[in-house]
Amino acid sequence: MYHKRIPQLSTDYYQLSMSNVFVNDNKKDDIAVFDLFIRNNPFNGGYTVCAGLEQVINYLMNVHFSQDDITMLRENHPELSNEFLDYLSTFKFTGELHAIPEGTIIFPHEPILRVKAPLIQAQIIETSLLTIINHQTLIATKAARIVQSAEGDSVLEFGLRRAHGSQAGLYGARAAIIGGCVGTSNVEVESIVNIPAKGTMSHSYILSYDNEYEAFEKFSYYNPDNLMLLVDTYNTLKSGIPNAIKVFLKLKEENKLPDIYGIRLDSGDLAYLSKECRKMLDGAGFPNAIISASSDLDEYLIRDLKLQGAKITLWGVGTKLITAYDQPALGAVYKLSQIEHLGQRINKIKVSNDPGKITNPGYKKAVRIYDKSSNKALADVIMIDDEVIDESKPLTIFHPVYTWKKRILFNYRAQNLLVPIIVDGKLVYDLPTIREIQSRLKEEYKSIWPAITRFTNPHEYHVDLSPKLWNLKNELLNEQ
Repeated sequence: MYHKRIPQLSTDYYQLSMSNVFVNDNKKDDIAVFDLFIRNNPFNGGYTVCAGLEQVINYLMNVHFSQDDITMLRENHPELSNEFLDYLSTFKFTGELHAIPEGTIIFPHEPILRVKAPLIQAQIIETSLLTIINHQTLIATKAARIVQSAEGDSVLEFGLRRAHGSQAGLYGARAAIIGGCVGTSNVEVESIVNIPAKGTMSHSYILSYDNEYEAFEKFSYYNPDNLMLLVDTYNTLKSGIPNAIKVFLKLKEENKLPDIYGIRLDSGDLAYLSKECRKMLDGAGFPNAIISASSDLDEYLIRDLKLQGAKITLWGVGTKLITAYDQPALGAVYKLSQIEHLGQRINKIKVSNDPGKITNPGYKKAVRIYDKSSNKALADVIMIDDEVIDESKPLTIFHPVYTWKKRILFNYRAQNLLVPIIVDGKLVYDLPTIREIQSRLKEEYKSIWPAITRFTNPHEYHVDLSPKLWNLKNELLNEQ
């Protein structure tokens, strides 16, 4: 039986059980502020790439509960009150959302999303917001690292068959393009990013013909503008490349050789094979033929192949990108930082024996400080929303835990990271195209010091608290 997805029910049940209490205890209309943030950069790296905001917006602007949803909950969960179920029947998001735009480089503890809404609304949406941001931000960061390792070469994502389901493949591919991939093999992605899918052939296609040359020749005839021949089915150097060259020569003689053409390697010693293939292609008069490669690639293997002088200029990355192979979860969290009850505004803090899990209270913003002369980011400061930085005066920043670590900044400019997305339930943000988001990330890299983006032992980027926020946090800790 076909099951149509019900995104409004894509939530943890405790969101409903807690909200049932809010309705019956007259707390549903309390105004709550929640922050969604990460505690650590993934992949032992020094930075994270923000992604998933467009899907968050789509969810918040359309979330509702149908009568069928209400009936199912009523039948399966008798503990849920009629008052709560009646409330769900008219549910819609009427609050505000501020967010860091997609394609921005972010760091731990600063709010990626800031939600201010009636408590019950802000609570019910938690799980969906987390699953969207956790997934796409993780994949976008992995893709960005892989693209970084390719040093200007093109990277294609084609991991759908290895993804944790087709939906993960769809939005993972979107995130990979944000991270810098030039395209994806996933045809469904065309419907949301307006970029044609890319792909060539598999070994089964070649094996379906009597010989390799016939397979190549037929493919070139019926796919003249998609000529990337897979050459490792039998023997790369003794069969694959010679047969590819025969096809290229035939097309050249017929004046049908496309501007973009080449070969793909999918196994073996990629460094050695690519060098030998380059010699053979150049010797045959095809110096412009692309050599692409796949085979369980990630940022570390690509970096090593580049260091070994591999002649590969197009990298196809699947499993280790789409599954974030070396870190299966990002771990972003969604924490209450303020609540307003009966006109009284109360700042909230989660206390833990682990200092890294103590949250920052209040209605906050994140500000990035740039050096005016180099336009490099110097630090981020989390501060109370109504605070203003006077750029004409020196700014002293300090580590929020090791407070004796201080730095005085001069000749700087400050920029708010959070921008208004939804106000009073209405969208006030112009959604950028996927290419605009990708371009934003490229500009972000220019403002981040290389020490922060290196793979091994990256420099820790400073995310500090303003004195006002630091004092508020300590006041609440002392009260505890």
